[in-house]
Order: sequence, then C-alpha cells, then structure tokens
Amino acid sequence: MQNNTTPITFTDSSAFAWPCDPEFVAPAGHTIAASAPQMGRLRTLLKNSLESIIGTVNATAGVVRLLSPDGNTMQIISSAGLSAELKQEAENFVELDCAVRDCATLGHVVHTADISACDARQSCPHATCRFQSLVAAPLEAPGTPGEPLGILTVFFDVHRNASSHSMNIIAAFAEIMGATIEHTRANRELKRIERMKARQAMASEIHDTLAQTLIYARMRVSVLQESLRSGNPVMAAKCAQDLDEAMEMGQKSARELITDFRGEIDSRGLLTALHDLTTQFRTRNDIKLDYHNRLVDLELPLEYEIEILHIVREALTNVARHSAASHARLFVDACNDYFVFTIEDNGRGSLTFTPVEGHYGVMIMRERAQRIGGEISVKSTPGQGTQVQLSFPQPTLDWRAMNE
Repeated sequence: MQNNTTPITFTDSSAFAWPCDPEFVAPAGHTIAASAPQMGRLRTLLKNSLESIIGTVNATAGVVRLLSPDGNTMQIISSAGLSAELKQEAENFVELDCAVRDCATLGHVVHTADISACDARQSCPHATCRFQSLVAAPLEAPGTPGEPLGILTVFFDVHRNASSHSMNIIAAFAEIMGATIEHTRANRELKRIERMKARQAMASEIHDTLAQTLIYARMRVSVLQESLRSGNPVMAAKCAQDLDEAMEMGQKSARELITDFRGEIDSRGLLTALHDLTTQFRTRNDIKLDYHNRLVDLELPLEYEIEILHIVREALTNVARHSAASHARLFVDACNDYFVFTIEDNGRGSLTFTPVEGHYGVMIMRERAQRIGGEISVKSTPGQGTQVQLSFPQPTLDWRAMNE
C-alpha cells in the first residue's frame, strides 16, 4: 500500500533542497543529557487515558495523533503499549502501512479495520509487531463539533469486527480525550492572556511612575548643561536641586514598584492581609485607624485579592502622607452583589491627593479596579476629609474551575 496520506508537508519545488535536518551541537565542555524530556500535562493525561483504554478493551497498543495548527500535518503526541523497538520509531509510526489506513476517518465516524494482511508485513522492520486489527476514532472538541483535532487509534493482536463492543468504549474515551484537549488548550490560552495583561499593566505602571521621573530628569540635565555653558550659576544650582529631587522620587518609585510586582499576600487570604496592613499603619503613624470588617468570610480569586490589597495600601499611604488627619477608617462590606472597600479620613480634604503623587496614585488604583471589573470613586471636601471607595461585582464565572 502506498503511503500518500500523512504526514502532509509542503516543500519548494525549485532545485534547492536542504541536505539534512538541523542538528544541535553542545558547546565545548558541555554534554547533552541522555534522559528523555519530561512529558507535558496534556501528553501525560492522554497517555493515562490510553493506558486505561488498553486495559479496558484488552488492546495491545494505542496512539493519539493531533493535527498541527495549520492543519497540514498529523503528529504523534502520545502512545502506550508499544514495544521498545516500536517506541524507537514512534515519531515515524504514521509511515507504517498498517497505521495509515485509519487516516480516512479524520472527521468521520469510528471504524475498525483488519490489518493482518498488511502489504508490508513480510518486510516490516519491526519484528515485534503482531497487530491484527485496529479501531480508529476521530477526536473532536465538544465546543466545535465537526472540526477534527486528530485521531485515536487502538491496536489489537486479535481480530475485531465492526460490531465489537470495544468500539463503543473507544468512542466514549475519544469524546473524553477531545474534551481534555480542548480544556487544556483553552486553559493555556487563558493563562497566557492573563500573563500578557500582567505584563501590560507592569509597563503602564512603570511608564506612569519611574519613566515619567526619568523623562523629567533628562529635561533638567539639558537645562543644567546650558546653564553651565552660559555661566548661570543660579539656574545651574536650581537644576541640580531638581535633579536630586527627581532621583529621590525615582528611587522611591522603584522601591514601590518592586514591592508591588512581587504580589505578596498572606497565604491565609485577603482579610488576614488587611488586618496586618491596618496593624502596620497604626504602628507607623500617629493617625487613629478603625478597621470594620462586616464579612464573616471572603473568598475571591487570587488576582482579585492582590489588586484589592494594593488599592487599599495605596489609599492608606496617601492618608498617611498627605491628609494631615487625626482619624481614618477602613470599611469592608457587601451590598447588592457588590463588594465595597471604603477608606476615609478627617483630614484637609482636597489636599489629600497632591499633584505630584496623587495623580499617579489615583490613576493606578483605577486601573487596578478595572482589572477586576470594579471602579474607584473619590470624594474630597476641603476641611472635611477624603473618601476613597472601591466597588466591584461578585465574580460570576466559575473561576475555580478555570484555574485548576
């Protein structure tokens, strides 16, 4: 039988051809580890499923092949029950005449085939191969039925007819495998999106704090150089003072960013972290802080807890630095399916958020609130204090399942 089905590849028809596949040569003094690479989570799950199938239907071996993203090739991702000799050639398994007959099932129904009369059986280089029949089932994602993901092939060393009960069992396993593949890929995509959002947020915060300070410092350096060239000592001294203040502010911003991006939170949860935060505030400041928590229990995604903690910390930091208040309070409450965190002080009011730090602080707090679907409101009256309130709806998605 001619192998004209898989793998499918596209090559340039011109005269040029690569002489061989690229190879890796370890640098001098280094050796390549002989141990096999660790299997990824998807490979491990599929291998466990294959082993379960083999044991359930008394099969000999099983192979899972998936379509490449471009849909042009089909490669082995997992196998079980193969002899040592066949494992050595696992990546080329699809080239065996007895393995390619199931390719026609891609995107179609489960079927069985008699492969005892394989055309290459007499000259097969795999002496341990004694496969007599196979059952092949398409792998499809439950969310996109009809769009094939790959093929599950189960090999037997005895004949299996089309009415065999094994086909129904294998079909059920194929559905589970399809769901597993879709869930694993979707979970990877979700985590990748979250990581990209975190990187973008990091870039935004660096721009709004440290980068702005550095831009200002470079502008003052240009003025300082011109002052020195023109012999203007007064302007030069003023620029030097501005640079010193900018460097101090940049150093402070860098420390805060490092603390911020570490994302540390008490392992016991947000409520414990808030309790510790208020205790530290009382120790470090002469402002009397009242903490009112009206929630018996609070369970949120870790990403929510980190953002909330940073918002509350930033608000309390502004109270300590700019409010000139004698009293402040933190309220944690829930109302109409919303969580509400309120920080209030009895300080000077509109002067609580200064132009230098208040602009960036409030802006970053609002960006953090948006990441968890919430918002920040600020109310400030001269001589009567300031209120900062974070509110966000209770998470509606099954975030536990999404993060498992």
